[in-house]
Amino acid sequence: MSEQYKIEIVNPEKSFLIKDDVTEVVLPAFEGEMGILKDHIPIISFLKPGIIKIYSKSGQENYYVEDGIVEFKNNNLSILTSSIDNIKNMNKSKLQDLLKIAEQEVVKFENNDQLKYLIDQKIDVLKSLN
Repeated sequence: MSEQYKIEIVNPEKSFLIKDDVTEVVLPAFEGEMGILKDHIPIISFLKPGIIKIYSKSGQENYYVEDGIVEFKNNNLSILTSSIDNIKNMNKSKLQDLLKIAEQEVVKFENNDQLKYLIDQKIDVLKSLN
């Protein structure tokens, strides 16, 4: 019996990724890092800034996201996000630019705990990618 399921990632521009040979996906959910295997219970969750790790027959792929909504039901994982980048395509310059913008945002949203938490998460992830 196959242990694979389908994933679709959509961003505002297009359907970013569709794969139907996924064995596991690890997501940066608000509740913490969440692993999704075939036959996982149905869930809807929000993403925080972090890395989506996709494991499939063709290997592992890693994507950086800043936000999003995840839904898993009937062995279909759907991710809607406003911002996603394949980590292998991100160069040092782009990482430095994203980090600089995030560090400027921290000062701007100092009085908003929720936004500050999300920006701090973004900074931590971007620093780990450098």
